[in-house]
Amino acid sequence: MTSNTVAGIDAAINESQSRIKRTAALVAAVLLVIGYAGFHVGLFDSERISQGIPDIIDLFAESLPPDFSSWQDWMDPLLDTLMMSIAGTAMAVLISVPLGILGASNISPNQVVYRIARVIMNTLRSVPELIMGIMFVAAVGFGALPGVLALGFHSVGMVAKFIAEGIEHVDEGPVEATRAAGASRLQAITHGVIPQVLPQIADVTIYRWEYNFRASTVMGMVGAGGIGFELMSSLRLMKYQEVMAILLVILLMVTLVDGIGAQFRRRFK
Repeated sequence: MTSNTVAGIDAAINESQSRIKRTAALVAAVLLVIGYAGFHVGLFDSERISQGIPDIIDLFAESLPPDFSSWQDWMDPLLDTLMMSIAGTAMAVLISVPLGILGASNISPNQVVYRIARVIMNTLRSVPELIMGIMFVAAVGFGALPGVLALGFHSVGMVAKFIAEGIEHVDEGPVEATRAAGASRLQAITHGVIPQVLPQIADVTIYRWEYNFRASTVMGMVGAGGIGFELMSSLRLMKYQEVMAILLVILLMVTLVDGIGAQFRRRFK
């Protein structure tokens, strides 16, 4: 065995040991942060938690059996919730595709446009949809419209980010080939970039629709219509059996939507 081979083996061992030490230090730091976060929010306050358990059990007991007597009154709000999630997701994708293109560093026209697009994404993503719902209810009134606007604009921040990052990781070969053939910048994007990220866009769209359906139930709590409004009304009147029934209906719909989303994802693979 030559000295160069031995030196190479020693270097590989040292590099491996160094990587293990860095990983161990990172894991220790993460665990320390998690432990401090749990302590800070009272997650380890066993006395407080143990005192709350009987109240939770009592509340659950008061919710049984579920009261489905008003189920017919929930069908229209449930339809509103479903339509809210579909319209909000469609709106988000329509805005996110051009915004994601402008926010991708490899095809954005210039750094100024890139930075502006990224700021818009970060801003929309940082404002919770519940706050947006309150703002749009104040702006356009009660109903499903403010819920659609809140879900749509909040989703833009996340969907556009995924699209931009997908574009930044595309294979440059097809893009360079279209440019070499004399294609314009727009043609290079539509023929060399979009086909590569289209499956990812479809996947993100389906996941976001599933999320938006769950989020749309919360929109009703701030006056944006849907089944969430019925849930909040029952809570305020302390009709806990009716609350349990509505929650079970929401659970059923969420399961159905997730199943439909899974079918779509399998078709796009």
